[in-house]
Amino acid sequence: MPRHIACLSFDFDTWSGLVARGLDTPSPVSRGEFGVVGASRILDLLASRGIKASWYVPGVVIRTYPDACHRIVREGHEIGHHGWSHVPPAQLEAAREADEFARALESIVELTGQKPQGYRSPSWDISDRTIDLILSHGLAYDSSMMGHDCQPYFARRGDVVKADAPMVFGETTNLVEIPISWSLDDFPHFEFLRSKDGLLPGLQNASGVLENWIADFEYMRRTEEWGALVYTFHPYVIGRGHRMAILEKLIDALTQMGAEFLTLDQLQAEFRGRVT
Repeated sequence: MPRHIACLSFDFDTWSGLVARGLDTPSPVSRGEFGVVGASRILDLLASRGIKASWYVPGVVIRTYPDACHRIVREGHEIGHHGWSHVPPAQLEAAREADEFARALESIVELTGQKPQGYRSPSWDISDRTIDLILSHGLAYDSSMMGHDCQPYFARRGDVVKADAPMVFGETTNLVEIPISWSLDDFPHFEFLRSKDGLLPGLQNASGVLENWIADFEYMRRTEEWGALVYTFHPYVIGRGHRMAILEKLIDALTQMGAEFLTLDQLQAEFRGRVT
């Protein structure tokens, strides 16, 4: 029978992503802190719809806001690895990447009592070492790459990519890759951001973004017998009033289209069962 899955995921970064961009003065920090308010609203909404979601929380956020993180765990949601700081792994030297990975893992074990099953890199930019790190720590899946829109696949390591030569494919691993997309992420659509890297205009009309998000699921439903879309939200982004309204509408529209809501850990387990 056809089965079409929607995964709601929340990157609970608070101020960590802004500070990683060098925005560490009181105003941008307070902007990130609104994420704690947004997280509470989101958890209320998920509870009202009976949905379990996947939350990716940097270690610095777990240590800073333990009460908010404990509520996520208490209400039965998945906690995934999202680094220690929000500095992308591709920008870290090998020793620091390994150290931050281990520190973040420890913070999650202390929070939940168990090791996370999945990893999502800050800013979706892994290094050529990250897959090995994930595998060496025994995690089951990654959700940082974009090689498909609605079909998980097994991640490769060791690709050789040069601008002036054909790509040489590396080894296919046993790590499930659950693909994501910037188009299904709230941040680029909504967040106005000035930094040394330039200007992100954001602030798009929420109804238009909602229309796109629903259309992607509708297309998957028409063209795939089995598939899964991963929606990515940030509590300090989606938690604003008019955006919470479209999150409610998205959940209700997906429900009406027959979506099955799974965590990413549940999805990777189902995918493995289909291909093995």
